[in-house]
Amino acid sequence: MNVGLVAHDAKKKLMQNFCIAYRGILSKHELFATGTTGRLIEEVTNLMVHKYLAGHLGGEQQLGSQIEHNEIDMVIFLRDPLTPKSHEPDINNVMRLCDVHNIPVATNVATAELLIKAMDRGDMEWRENVH
Repeated sequence: MNVGLVAHDAKKKLMQNFCIAYRGILSKHELFATGTTGRLIEEVTNLMVHKYLAGHLGGEQQLGSQIEHNEIDMVIFLRDPLTPKSHEPDINNVMRLCDVHNIPVATNVATAELLIKAMDRGDMEWRENVH
């Protein structure tokens, strides 16, 4: 499965810890991330991550494009809801595209854990049928 990973600055350490904790599951899948987030994940997990541009430089738009083309199966987007972002429309667009294209998306670590465990159990295999 193709998993999109994005984290705002205040959530990057949490994303690293999440990826360390679930490295075994994530290693079985293709990972895609915005630039800085991808680099930070690679540094602590040694997982291979396909990196887009940094989010504010168009990485979120690149992720959105892959979602539109049905090339992403799940998105974990650890967002900071307390700090407004100058590129907020791009952030909202990714979530809107996930809704339009029925892509499971987690915006906090609690939901991310549920999705990652579901993926490991095979509960996400229905995505194979939409390819």
